[in-house]
Amino acid sequence: MKIISFLYPGGPAAKETPELLGCAENALGLRPFMEAKGQEFLSLTDKERDLDKHLPTTDVLITTPFWPAYVTAERIAKAPKLKLILTAGVGSDHIDLAAAADHKITVAEITGCNVVSVAEHAVMQILALVRNYMPAYTQVIDGRWDIGEIAAKSHDLEGKTVGIVGTGRIGQRLAIRLKAFDVPMLYYDFRRLSTVEEQLLGIRYSLLDDLLPRCDVISIHCPLTPETDGLFNRERLFKMKKGAYLVNTARGKIVNTKALVEAMESGHLAGYAGDVWYPQPAPADHPWRHMPNHAMTPHVSGTSLEAQKRYADGIKDCLERFLDNKPIERDYLIVEGGKVVSPSYSYAFSKR
Repeated sequence: MKIISFLYPGGPAAKETPELLGCAENALGLRPFMEAKGQEFLSLTDKERDLDKHLPTTDVLITTPFWPAYVTAERIAKAPKLKLILTAGVGSDHIDLAAAADHKITVAEITGCNVVSVAEHAVMQILALVRNYMPAYTQVIDGRWDIGEIAAKSHDLEGKTVGIVGTGRIGQRLAIRLKAFDVPMLYYDFRRLSTVEEQLLGIRYSLLDDLLPRCDVISIHCPLTPETDGLFNRERLFKMKKGAYLVNTARGKIVNTKALVEAMESGHLAGYAGDVWYPQPAPADHPWRHMPNHAMTPHVSGTSLEAQKRYADGIKDCLERFLDNKPIERDYLIVEGGKVVSPSYSYAFSKR
């Protein structure tokens, strides 16, 4: 059996930090395990032509979300032996799930592995925007000292209304962490939480279009599906309260690229912080790189060393079960038996 991992390049950090498990060089720590199992195991770099060359003979493909490769319908069609696709992380929308289902390929991701990491990152980005941190940091680097310029756009988070769009594992953890800041919180999700859950988290349900003009900060935590693709279009971005902040650690395509630039450059939104882009990796001329008042990062929120250890362990568990003809952990499954089975994705696909 041929197992391919196609992961981001770690560069010099891979040798210096063995805990950097998610990179191609360290290959999720799988090499000793694969050798003991007597399986052919290749860890490829970010050269996509290498992946395409191996696809026709690949049984199992392991990827990280988006980078280095999108697993398109065309690629799936070129892989007649492919039985299993594993996402080292959370979010399998870089895979054509419908094509995987049509070809009876199982798709699984390590659900829950990075929820703490992403929730913490979202808190950091909310504070960076509200407290006007990025311009303050830039002043230090530039050797300047203009307190008035920074303070004129710096606010307390306390008392601001925060909206959470998507209250799965990450959205709920964000709510728990924000309770300490004494902020009113609204949420929207296609599945409403129970009354007990709402009370424990300190959040109240609202329809999305009602939530938008009421919130000072909105944080996006829903998966990318056909239903959420472009969810924050021009109409919704300009329906947000003037001077509000938007944070997106979910998926870049949930927010319309050009409309966001317009909302930022016009001053309708006071700031945008995101960890996700479309496409990924973002080209040097991506317009979000040059928007005013942004606090973007290059999709690192879910790759803390602790998160990488969790998803490396999860990938190993999936492989061990697969090689021993045992069922993969139910919570990890996205596509199985020709169907999209994950609740986060199956609802959207059922609406198509």
